[in-house]
Amino acid sequence: MKSAKIAVFVAALAALAAVPVLAHHSFAAAYDLTDPITVKGTIQSVLLRNPHSWFVLEVKGADGKMEEWSFEAGTPSGMIRNGYKPNVIKQGAEVTIKGFRARDTTQKRGMLRELVTADGQVYGMFGPQESK
Repeated sequence: MKSAKIAVFVAALAALAAVPVLAHHSFAAAYDLTDPITVKGTIQSVLLRNPHSWFVLEVKGADGKMEEWSFEAGTPSGMIRNGYKPNVIKQGAEVTIKGFRARDTTQKRGMLRELVTADGQVYGMFGPQESK
């Protein structure tokens, strides 16, 4: 009986190990932390969803055409826990984002380090920042 339980336990562990698991990516793997960027634009959407929040901007490109940029931020729960409230930064708001560019430079994507609203309010990766 004891060996049957052990066999079932080992089989269950083997089955779990065989199931593909989505690995949480490293920011350093996805973003070039030696390539800081600053982007000014208009908020198109703020997505507070797991595993990370996203700020989507409309930005005027070097050629004058509008481009969509996306910036990954912290977890929704981390942002809310640190004082960020949903709907604080609304669609159409003008913002400046400082962050790090995606390693794949064909993508218009980055990791948010700091978001500054037109009135000077500063938000970091996990929500509002205290004034210095």
